[in-house]
Formats: sequence, structure tokens, C-alpha cells
Amino acid sequence: MHLVEDGTETGIARVFEDRIAGGVAPGSYVAVFDRDRIRFSRGFGESTRGGDVPDEDTLFRIASCTKSFTAAVLLILRDTGRLDLDTPVDAFVPEFAPATPGGTAVRPTVRMLLTMSGGLGTDDPWADRQESITPAEFRRLLVRGVRCVTVPGTAFAYSNLGYALLGQVIERVTGGRFVDAVTSLLLEPLGLGAVFERPDREHPEDGGAVTAIGHRVRRDRAVDADDRFVEVPFSGPGVFSAIGGLFASATTLIGWVRWLDAAWTGDESGPLSSASRREMQQLHRLAPPRPSLDGLPPRLALGYGFGLFVEEDATLGPLVSHSGGYPGYSAHMRWHPASGFGVVAFENAGYAAVAKPAEQVLRLALAEAQASGELAEPAIRPWPETLVASMTATGLLSHWDDRVAASLFAENVALDVPLDERRTAAEAAVAAVGGIAEVASGRAMPVCDSPDHLVWFVEGEQGRLRLEVRMTPVVPLRVQTFTVTVDHEGPETTDADD
Repeated sequence: MHLVEDGTETGIARVFEDRIAGGVAPGSYVAVFDRDRIRFSRGFGESTRGGDVPDEDTLFRIASCTKSFTAAVLLILRDTGRLDLDTPVDAFVPEFAPATPGGTAVRPTVRMLLTMSGGLGTDDPWADRQESITPAEFRRLLVRGVRCVTVPGTAFAYSNLGYALLGQVIERVTGGRFVDAVTSLLLEPLGLGAVFERPDREHPEDGGAVTAIGHRVRRDRAVDADDRFVEVPFSGPGVFSAIGGLFASATTLIGWVRWLDAAWTGDESGPLSSASRREMQQLHRLAPPRPSLDGLPPRLALGYGFGLFVEEDATLGPLVSHSGGYPGYSAHMRWHPASGFGVVAFENAGYAAVAKPAEQVLRLALAEAQASGELAEPAIRPWPETLVASMTATGLLSHWDDRVAASLFAENVALDVPLDERRTAAEAAVAAVGGIAEVASGRAMPVCDSPDHLVWFVEGEQGRLRLEVRMTPVVPLRVQTFTVTVDHEGPETTDADD
């Protein structure tokens, strides 16, 4: 399906065609969407060696994108009163007694592990090979000892072991298997076709979905294209399925992203409230800075929410995402809450870093929408009460009236600076610009940083004044901040700064 402009469609296709031609993966699938429709979707290469091109229903391992499902189940348990996120993990898994730096007596909590701040070190790719271990094997692993790299609760480090422990917390609370909890609490209520076990059938005509076969690139010698990839055996569900065990199609993952994103519109459908879904998409633990991907705009901030990465982009604002790298597979989901645009992408080669092209194509789609006027630049608009207050405040410059000022200002204004002093300062500012001009020229556009705030300019005969108000947070809304200053920088410089 193609609902983007031809140029953008060609650009998106070229990104993935080049990856297949360059031997990054045997096959891939990408879909760009918004809250109402699929704007672009297409498969490339082969789902299996010599097989068909992947389509929207082809199952890929979504790897660490699974962590968002794990986190959502934990929040369901919290919201139903069955779990306190600040409970130490050893209350559920007593074998977990990690050694901490300096022997600091800190017991990692569920919340710490959720936000990747449990003190455990980064453990890719070791953890990816542990998926199938049993609870008994996991307990023995823990008894042998676990060592923290930081004091729990103090720093970010991406830990798969932490999410495996969270899977065990879910099992202790629910009394059943982790995979059954995810299925019954999330997948079935939302109608999502994700599964933890590779489907038995690989041919739709036989009643089953096609599963993309995972591969790795041969490293031992130079090989031709037909001998470049080696199939990677599937691993079955186990304790580490909580870190990355789900298989899902593009159709399924789009449904999951849309449900999470719908929290920003107040949608209350499904088993988790919009407030809790927004909580997942908040930055709870700041991560160390990392370079931008392939010259893309820098991230102003990057960190972890609950099962999701959250970043503040220099040009797009907030973005939410998660990548997945696993033996045989690479996956990525990313969305832009301000617009509802998103992308999901898969490749059937291990650790292929499909996040890079996924981010590129989302930017292409957003740029096209903005250029066409379909997606306006986000703007903060002042409340009507803020605008009325600005007009009343402007009137005080020409004719100060204490009664008008008293009705305009909150009680703190006169307490902070008495009204007679404010009147004298305002009159001095007006005199400094030669009086208020009858006809304004070159007026600067007002600006605000939130609906309760406004900065605007009043032209004088020999300069201009900068005025600023901020309203109270309680009704009736009144001005809590009022400043009048001479704008010494002049119209051109100030306009540029604004």
C-alpha cells in the first residue's frame, strides 16, 4: 500500500532496496503509518531463502520490542492492586542477591529494573542465548552470583537480565507462566496475533502464517551472494522470553504501537489506562549521550521509560521507540506522539540495526507531511484569557489605573512590587521609547512557551517595549507575572531570537 508521494515512496524503497542489495539481510519489511491509515508498506528480498517476499502478515521475531509488552503487564498488575513497583525484586525471586559496588546495601526494586537502573550491566549478546532456560536453571544461575556495575537506582544500563527477572516477578504474582500472562492480559484482549512460539505452519494455504527465517552473515570467508547467509535455529520460550521472545507481523506491531500512542488522545480502550500508557512513554531514567545515527539531527535527551526508549529530538520533539536485535533478527518500532506518525521495520538477519533505516524513513514521511501542509508545525497557542490579559496590560501603559491593575493582577503582584512602583517603572519605560506610537510598524509576533504565557512588543516613537505576562494556574485566571522592559536589541535581533 502506498499513500505517500512518489518521491518519498521512492526514497523509502531505495533505503531498504540498498540494504538487501548490499547483503545486510535476506529480507525486510517496513510500514509507515499514522493514526488512521497505512501510508506506505512494502516487503523486500526473501522471508526464507528462495521464498516469497515478506508481507504485512509475515511473522518476524521482534526481539527487545517485547520488553514493552513485559512492562505493560507489570503496570496492569500494579493498577489492579496486585503489585507495588517499589517492592524489592528479591521478595519475588529470593535467589537474586547481587553484589553492589562497595557493598552498598541496596535491594533493586521492580521499578529500577523496569527503567534499566537496577545496577546490572549491559549484557548483549549473552542474554539473547539464554531464552529457553527453565526457572530451575535460572535460579541456579542466580545462586552462582550476580554482580552490579553501579549502585542500584543511580544510573542507566541496558539490562536483559533485569527484564528476565521481571518476567519471573510476573510469574510469582500471577501464579502461571510469563507467556500465558502476556497472552491473556494483553494479546487476547487487544486482538493482537503475536506469539511466543514459532508457528508450526509456514504456508498460508495450509492455514498458518509465513515465518521469516532468521539468518546470520558468514564471517569465515568471502562468499558469493547465494552463500552469504546461514540460518539460525529458533529458540523456544523460557525465562528469557521476557526480554525478546515475541513473534509478530507488521500488522500486529502497528496495532500495538497505535494502542500505545492512542494514550495521547485520551483513548481508554484495552486493558491498560491511557494514564498508565503515557507513563510508559515518559523518560524515567536519563541515558548517557550517544552519537546521532548517520548524521541525523542530535538528540537533546535520551532515556528509558517503562519498556520503551524516550528521546527529545532537536527538530521533531518527543519520540518513542524500541529496537530489537536477536540471533537471526532485527526489529524496530518508533512513533511521533505529536502527530501519530510511526514506523515498524523488520529484517531477518541478526543484529542488522534496522533502527537506522527505520528512523530515516519516518523522517522522510514527516518531512513530506509538513511540506504538503498536512502536518502543521506544532505551535503553542495562548489561552483566550492570556490574550485578553495582554491587551488589558497594554492599555495600562497608556493610562495606568490602579483599579484595572488590581482586577488584572493576582495578589502576589502587588506584594512582590507595589503597584505605585510598577506604575512609575512603566511610565519610565514608555518615556524611554519616546511614548507609544499611534501607528505600529514592524511589530514582532507574540510568542509563548505555554498557553498561560505571552511575550509581546509595543512600538514606541524611538524604540519598542517588551511585555510579558504569565497567568495563575487557578480560576479565575489572573496575571501572576508582569514585566515591562525597553527592548534594547531592536526588532531584527529580537525577532530572530524569538
